[in-house]
Amino acid sequence: MRIKSLMVAAAVGVLAVSGCYPAAGPLTEEDLAAIDGVRQGYHDALLAGDAAAVAALFTENAVEMPPHAVAREGRAAIELAYAAGPLVTEFTIAATATEGFGDLAYDMGTWSAAMQMEGMEEPYRDVGKYMTICEKQADGTWLIKATTWNSDIPLPE
Repeated sequence: MRIKSLMVAAAVGVLAVSGCYPAAGPLTEEDLAAIDGVRQGYHDALLAGDAAAVAALFTENAVEMPPHAVAREGRAAIELAYAAGPLVTEFTIAATATEGFGDLAYDMGTWSAAMQMEGMEEPYRDVGKYMTICEKQADGTWLIKATTWNSDIPLPE
């Protein structure tokens, strides 16, 4: 009898607590448009060479995981990395899927870039894919929580 009473009390407690939070649902058209705006903002800031504007698209505790490098943890570290270069002279980004539920979404797709690398006369060209997790903030905006990308070009042997 005592176990049955505890189970009923636990079930009532779970129901009471779950009623305190709004139900999460699929992304709205407004959410999708805002995530598109984050992607476009990244494109524009990267081409402008504006490290502060790139970093402003990330949450304070975001993590960026570039290929062949250690993870950049936090908005300040992300800004420092973009400020250090290289200079991106061409950049395209195209989403292949953006989906989510509630306050989290993923955005994935393809990218291409030309970068002016130190010591190289011609820009280095690269293409690849990316995966980004976006988080909806309390004010309704979306920011990048975590991202990673890699190249489709094989490493030299």
